[in-house]
Formats: sequence, structure tokens, C-alpha cells
Amino acid sequence: MPEITRRDPFKNFRFRVKFSGTTEYIAGISKVSGLKRTTEVIKHRDGGDPGTSHKLPGRTEYEAITLERGCTVDTVFEEWANRVWSFRNSGGGLETSLKDFRRDLVIDVFDEGGQQVLSYSVHNCWVSEYQALPDLDANANAVAFEHIKLEHHGWVRERTNPPQEPQFTDTASG
Repeated sequence: MPEITRRDPFKNFRFRVKFSGTTEYIAGISKVSGLKRTTEVIKHRDGGDPGTSHKLPGRTEYEAITLERGCTVDTVFEEWANRVWSFRNSGGGLETSLKDFRRDLVIDVFDEGGQQVLSYSVHNCWVSEYQALPDLDANANAVAFEHIKLEHHGWVRERTNPPQEPQFTDTASG
């Protein structure tokens, strides 16, 4: 009998995010928007064949990524967002420092057994939007979330060693 290999899709709630080059994950990330890229289509026609269009790939755009987490005392989102823009009390003016405001991120996805199965590197991220507090409502019963929106220069899937899938063999039909 042939061997049957079971390949279930991975769940979307087993993930962690860290800065590239570190081993410590960013605390409390509860949501990451999807990784999406779109390539424009350039249509052209040959002069001798006016009835048919040909299509070529054009410019590729990467959509911004949003990271969301419950509000905590950890200030990593705020500190990163402040590298692009900061309000200083000393003069009451705005201060912009673009030194080291770009960072690479790594998004790791895990299977039900806790083994890393997917990893994506997101390059040259910077914070274009930061929400420190959501709308506050004394009548609500919800967690307060902060979020950052990241612009970036693209992402690549990193090679990982996938866990060995169990092999099932039918031994009943002997």
C-alpha cells in the first residue's frame, strides 16, 4: 500500500515577531497584517498584431504591515516611532531624527507542536503610523491595544527546517 503523508495547513495564531539580529521576541504581539505585494501590469500591443495585447510586469509595491498588541509598560513601539518624530518639551517644537529609524523584522510561524515552520524577513521597516491608545470607553469590556504601521522595502521567505511529517502506513490489509 502507498504511504500517506498528512500535510495540514498551519494555524494563523502561532507566531512571534522579533528584530533581525536578536533572539528576543517583541512582547505581546497579538496581530500582524498580511504580507502582500502587487506588481503592476504593463500592456502593450505589437504594430503587426493590433487585436491582441501583451502583458509585462511593471513596478512592484509592498503593502504596509500593521503590528498590534495590548498596551503594556513596554515602550519598544513608542521608542521606535519616536525615531521618526518626537515632541520635545524643552522648546515645545518638533524634532526629527532619521538616524537608525529603519529596522529589519523577522516574523516566525510555529506549528501546533511549537516548532518553527515558516520565517519571513521584512527589510528596512520604519514606523509611518503609531497609535499609543485606542478609544477609551468606561462602558466597554475590552483590552486596550496599541499599533504601529510599518512601511518597508519588501520581504523574503527564509529557509527553515520543516518538522518531519508523520508517515502513516496501512498495515491492516496484509
